[in-house]
Amino acid sequence: QVQLVESGGGFVQAGGSLRLSCTASGNIVKINVMAWHRPAPGKKREVVASITSGGSTNYADSVKGRFNISRDNAKNMVSLQMHSLKPEDTAVYYCVISATSGFYWGKGTQVTVSS
Repeated sequence: QVQLVESGGGFVQAGGSLRLSCTASGNIVKINVMAWHRPAPGKKREVVASITSGGSTNYADSVKGRFNISRDNAKNMVSLQMHSLKPEDTAVYYCVISATSGFYWGKGTQVTVSS
């Protein structure tokens, strides 16, 4: 069984910073892409940021220049450093992992940004 544990969400004022982390454990084989998703208006969800096993990153236009995704392959961990947060960043952020053994979602961590 694979478990994703997310941490780091919380409440912050606009312009502030938060760091989210997600660690995968269990019978997970060869993690490929690690990503953070959040619900988006008019969409089922938005891929906030993603990172491949080789370190290539991709960001939603709305967070470019403000968010930074990184991973520690030895720890099966992915992090999302968020700066200059805006009220529109308020959402539940989900850790998502694509691996050879399957596709896994975390339970989500709430980020609330006040204006």
